[in-house]
Amino acid sequence: MSRPVQRPALPLRPTDRFAELLLAVLSGQRPVHAMLRHTAGQAYDELIRLAERGPLRTRGARPVVRDIGWFEPREGAIEAFARIGAGDRLRAMAFRLERGRDLRWRCTAVELGGPRPRRAGTR
Repeated sequence: MSRPVQRPALPLRPTDRFAELLLAVLSGQRPVHAMLRHTAGQAYDELIRLAERGPLRTRGARPVVRDIGWFEPREGAIEAFARIGAGDRLRAMAFRLERGRDLRWRCTAVELGGPRPRRAGTR
């Protein structure tokens, strides 16, 4: 009887790692300060504002990263999006990563898509 071939686990891309970290914070599974050393510039403040509203907290199915896409506008920078699913609901999360002089990736911007607020006077 032959054994199944075990392939070595592929290392996580920075986009995968950060999508999971951001999801954990925005769904209330981890505190915002867990991202302090993983952010730079305004990203931490943006994350605090987003997390206060608990946009990915659910009462039913736990949210998961369903898909990730990215673009490298230049070496050392990645602009990424993640589709976040919770049951039959789907949300979009966008974030930017930049590699520092220490070669560590840090989140420099984060946005969460969803229903847009209506402007006054529109239907």
